[in-house]
Parts: sequence; structure tokens; C-alpha cells
Amino acid sequence: MHDDDSQQDEWSLETLAIRAGHHRTFEQEHAEPIFPTSSFVYESAAEAARKFGGQEPGNVYSRFTNPTVHTFERRLAALEGGERCVATSSGMSAILSTALALLSSGDEIVASRSLFGSTVSLFDKYLGKFGITTRYVELSNIAAWEEAIGPSTKLLFAETPSNPLSEVVDISALAELAKRSGAWLAIDNCFLTPALQQPIALGADLVIHSATKYLDGQGRAVGGAVVGKHDVLEEVFGVVRTCGPCLSPFNAWIFTKGLETLSLRMHAHCENALTLARWLDQHPAVNKVYYSGLEAHPQHALAKRQQKGFGAVLGFEVKRGQAGAWQVIDATRMLSITGNLGDVKTTITHPATTTHGRLSEAQKEAASITPGLVRVAVGLESQGDIQRDLARGLDALAAG
Repeated sequence: MHDDDSQQDEWSLETLAIRAGHHRTFEQEHAEPIFPTSSFVYESAAEAARKFGGQEPGNVYSRFTNPTVHTFERRLAALEGGERCVATSSGMSAILSTALALLSSGDEIVASRSLFGSTVSLFDKYLGKFGITTRYVELSNIAAWEEAIGPSTKLLFAETPSNPLSEVVDISALAELAKRSGAWLAIDNCFLTPALQQPIALGADLVIHSATKYLDGQGRAVGGAVVGKHDVLEEVFGVVRTCGPCLSPFNAWIFTKGLETLSLRMHAHCENALTLARWLDQHPAVNKVYYSGLEAHPQHALAKRQQKGFGAVLGFEVKRGQAGAWQVIDATRMLSITGNLGDVKTTITHPATTTHGRLSEAQKEAASITPGLVRVAVGLESQGDIQRDLARGLDALAAG
């Protein structure tokens, strides 16, 4: 197998994750190299002029052209089935760059209520300052999406599954609504990754990633990405080139290497998460478990149809509200108490006071972020060890 992508259409996802996007240099290196350089030199002033002017392909300045970043972009685009990818400095900068590229004052976003708190802050506090308004609807309710769409709607935005309640929306139905209304559909796919869900194949225009999560998989670096058609991504690229929220070469290399094990990791995460969800569902201290892999979940059938797995993030509600939730979290000895996720290490957090802490009480209530809700992003440790660590607090809560 050579370093070009001529056979890419014949490769499976697992092969793409390992081989796609690496264009070897004259050194004929086996592994992907890192190019930690700010700029590039030319043989002549004429060559520099051509490359700066776009008449000749090549690298100009690492804010917007870097070989290591391009490798990551090509590989992720191949995995998502998109024409192009633009990498960014974080998941939030990917969302911001998309909004700046596609929206103008007077435009409207329709988004699900079940969004990461910083995304809500971006839409309301910052985009709102420039005359871009956002309406929020229940994620899984297609009729509510249709009712909210108006003549000024230019972007539909959703995370599916949602954080941390594992709600799911029918992406194909949402894509049909977007096309009828002349709006773009952007799906945040960082919880499942292309290993488990490919929104573009289901009709989405854009896929957003916090590469910090499962694309890396080991909590090492921060980054983001947008995937879609070339013409739309050219506008996103223009924002990154001009405004500068670019991905560093080192972080791009980290993510590229992370992609190599993506499929293996995601399926192992799913297996661990489903086992834990079933165990939690039987525990006397737990009032409710939110995980689409459980048959009782209201969108279980939909999730099973449009996903190749149910993901690693689950929520569960415990007795005694916030006091009970903090008791369970504080009793852990192995799990990492952190708001991040997507790691081989299991993480645990209290959404109401961390990841969704900046939401108003009304917004939390609308998104079902209750005081007793605990979120676990299930890692790849022994399932028995994860359960024993959670049992410390849960057993004490049940006994009290």
C-alpha cells in the first residue's frame, strides 16, 4: 500500500483511520512526521508570489497551511465521508468559525436545548451581540424543530446523542427539514465519532468535532474540526486563516495518531458503558439511568438504527439531589473527577455545577439538568473496578 489516497474509496473505516491522508515526504518516512515550523521558504520570489497568491499549491504560513495539520484534516474528512476538513484550536473555535463563516446579522439558529453549556453561551451571549438569534427546541421532537424554523433560519445545530442525557434525534429527518428550509444542518459528532455515526451520510451538511474528546482518546491535547463540502469549508477556512483559531502541528499529530485506534477504542467504550448502565439501572440508590443503549430509553430504536454503537457517556440520577450526587462523586478513588470526557480513563462530574454550570436555572430545568444528575464517561479500565469505585458512594447512599 502506497502513501497516496488513490485506493481510498475501497478502504474500510479501520483502514482509513490508519492510512488516509499521509502524503510521504522525500524522506519516505513510515510514520506521520511533525512539522513544527511557523513558516516555509521558497526557491525564488516568483514561487513565493505564486503560493501566496494561491496560483500554486503549497505551504505559506502555519496559521493556515501546515503539512501535519493537513494530514489530520485529510484523514478525518475521509472517515466522516466529507469532501474537506478544517482543523481548529478547539471544539468551541470550530463552532465559532462555522457560525462566523455562514451567518450574518439578522440570521437565526435553531438548536436543541441539550447543548454543551459553552455552546449555549456562544450562541446567546456572543453571537447574540451581533444580531444572530437562537431558538431552542427539544432535541428528539422533529415537529418542534419544524415549528421553530422561520424565514431567517440559516443553521440547524444539534448534538446527538446529547450530553449527558443520551437523547437522540433522527438526523435524516432533520436533514430533510434543513433542505426544505434552505438552512445548513450541523451535527456535533464528538460523542460518537465517525466510528459509530456518520452524519454526512445521513444528510447533514457539516460535522463538528471537539477533537479533544474521542478523536484523541487519551486526554492529551485540545483541538477541533469542521467537516463538510468543499465550498462551505472554504468559508470556514477563510475564518481560520484570517482570525487565527488554528490547530498546532503537535496537536494535529497527536490527533492523527489517536485516529489509528479510534474504532477499537469506541467499540470497547460502548461495551463497558452498556455493562455499567445495566448495573446502575439495578442499583437502589439510582432513580434513573440515561443511556440510549438501554431498551427502556425512548430513542433506543432510533439510536440502534442510525448508530453503530451507543457511545460511552451516560447520566444517572441519584437520591438526595446535589448532596447525594456529590457524595457519590467524592467517594470515588479511581475515577477522575473532571469535566472532560473521551478518555481511556473513566471520568465523572456533576453537570449542574460544572459543564452546565453557566446555564440559568430555567435553562437547566428545560434541559433536564437536575441537581441529582451525575455524568460518567466510561473509560477502558476493568468494568469490575469501575463498578466497585462507584459502589463506594452508591452503597452508602442507599444505606443512608
